[in-house]
Amino acid sequence: MDILIDLIVALSKWTRLHLSDISLGIMATALVLFGPAINAWVRRSIGHLNFAIRTLIFVLVCAVGYGLSIIYITPLLTSALAHLNNYTLSPVLLMSFILIGILADRN
Repeated sequence: MDILIDLIVALSKWTRLHLSDISLGIMATALVLFGPAINAWVRRSIGHLNFAIRTLIFVLVCAVGYGLSIIYITPLLTSALAHLNNYTLSPVLLMSFILIGILADRN
């Protein structure tokens, strides 16, 4: 059991050095997975508007909305992950990647 705990702590220490890249990867993957659902919701919500207004809103949501979410939510995710101790960081990241994999497989 001590070997497993030592492995978890070593992985956590290593991943702590790369948390910003890991958070960026998680956010980008989440946007790829949930982007089509968000786009479909936006299309349904603005479908009755004029073509020019629909296009402008869609560009704002896609370019500005997704871009700002990458810029501002990634540091929040990084700081949230940085608050985890070395015994929980690796298991949380592993479970996050498994969940992302399951969601990607279902899409």
